[in-house]
Amino acid sequence: MDPLIVVFGFGVGVLVGTTGIGGGSLMTPILILLFGFKPTTAIGTDLAYGAITKTVGGWRHWRQRTVDFGLSTWMAFGSVPAAIGGVYVLHILEDSFGASFDNTLLIAVAGALLLTGLVMLARLLFPSSGKSEHETAPLTTGNRIAAVALGASVGFVLGITSAGSGSLIAVGLIMVFRLTPRRVVGTDVFHAAILLWAAAIAHVVAGNVDFLLAANILLGSIPGVWLGAGLAMRLPVGVMRAALACVLVAAGLALLQKADVGIPSGVIVGTPVVIGAVAWLIHSVRSRSPVAFPERA
Repeated sequence: MDPLIVVFGFGVGVLVGTTGIGGGSLMTPILILLFGFKPTTAIGTDLAYGAITKTVGGWRHWRQRTVDFGLSTWMAFGSVPAAIGGVYVLHILEDSFGASFDNTLLIAVAGALLLTGLVMLARLLFPSSGKSEHETAPLTTGNRIAAVALGASVGFVLGITSAGSGSLIAVGLIMVFRLTPRRVVGTDVFHAAILLWAAAIAHVVAGNVDFLLAANILLGSIPGVWLGAGLAMRLPVGVMRAALACVLVAAGLALLQKADVGIPSGVIVGTPVVIGAVAWLIHSVRSRSPVAFPERA
């Protein structure tokens, strides 16, 4: 047992249960940057442990009745085959380019992290009015097509990088389907459990999973996600999301540096600090305005 990995697993689990995001977006760069694992092993192992972690969180949210089952099912119709396809593409690229593919994969993961962090910040800084939010999305033909398309696009990215399943799906649930905050988190976590099982099994077949490492992470992540799912019903998570977004930006920049892109250390530290300061300034200005902006979950 590696106590440090268990501690990181617990922290990431709490974030996943509370906000619906943070699993692959955080654990993959942690495994690569702090523990020195090969990118493909970090991605495969992250998805394997994440499947179990999100299953625990999904079960908790199901009991709390915060899941839109119909929408989750239609997203899975697109995300599951796309995730398996993403793993297959990753396997082909690794076989074709060998060791030289590691830097390319680091850049791909970094791009997914930066996109995820910026999308999260955009959600926080430019929230919708919330006047037309729904507890469930009507399964019209248009909504079913949109759900399959959303699932397919995110599933493919997840299969290759392990990142983005939580935040990118959450954006779609808010912007396209107008779900309420708690239903966004519950539906997001529940669908992610289905998606991650598909991607994890594909990575197991490809030989990218370190089962001992996954077991260490699970020792911390399972109680963490159970605790976080309960906190999601009680705590405002806007501040946590803002902090997590800044961490994701820093992790993405650090991965670019590891891939020899030439990112200075000062940029890695300074960029998320500047982004966080600007976000705080905008939030402060809006909080003083006469128009109320509801905090997103």
